Amino acid sequence: MSGDHAERLDFALDLARKAGAFAHEMFGALDTLEVESKGHQDRVTEADRATETLIRKAIEVRWPDDGIVGEEHARVHGTSGFDWVIDPIDGTANFVAGIPHWCCVIACAEGGLPVVGVIYDPCTGELFQAAKGAGAFVNGMPMRASAATALSEGSISAGVSGRSDMAAATALVGEILGRGGMFYRAASGALELAYVASGRLLGYVEDRMNSWDCFAALLMLEEAGGRHQKIGPQALDHGTPIVAAGAGVYDELTVIAARVYGAKPPRPF
Repeated sequence: MSGDHAERLDFALDLARKAGAFAHEMFGALDTLEVESKGHQDRVTEADRATETLIRKAIEVRWPDDGIVGEEHARVHGTSGFDWVIDPIDGTANFVAGIPHWCCVIACAEGGLPVVGVIYDPCTGELFQAAKGAGAFVNGMPMRASAATALSEGSISAGVSGRSDMAAATALVGEILGRGGMFYRAASGALELAYVASGRLLGYVEDRMNSWDCFAALLMLEEAGGRHQKIGPQALDHGTPIVAAGAGVYDELTVIAARVYGAKPPRPF
């Protein structure tokens, strides 16, 4: 791990803990929060905005030449070649409903690709982390993607929402069930991808995810011995389709994704 990556990892770990604690205080006072809603999964709270502001200010002080890509505020272009990729509260629908399944996500990309990733779940105290070439860990313990070779050996996260094509969403769930597997959906894509990296879920499929939802965990999956579709620097600003899994079921999931979304199977990284 390079010195630049190590410094940014240490910074991201500390900042994720602080941001998570800040958001968790507001989670304990939901009745006082203002919520804007355009649908079940299109909610924004003052907690999202305030937590992202906290993260951005810390980055601007410590790494003033780095860019920032975040869900709630405008893109900042830097000059260093590094970009911070942040989602202050992934799983806002859960957060608003009082469901303790959401997280703070902080990744750092170099040349448009993730080199540091941190996901913190304040409700469980789990801290997932990875740096390029340095492994992936949860609370200090090494993570390994599942060694399963059949979908019947566990659950697949089906990335569907109110914005999804309903025919494709139905087909995705049907494909998983039809192959003896079980689908899982808990409304925090970043956490679910972290669960794939840690071997708790076999895989994850979604037609498109934003970089702030997936960059951190895709790096974790690489470092944990799993596989995912190849991503390029354009994904930083434009998102990417997702097929992510343990190596033993990845190929089968690419076939499912191609059938459901009507495209060629994506190349692995």
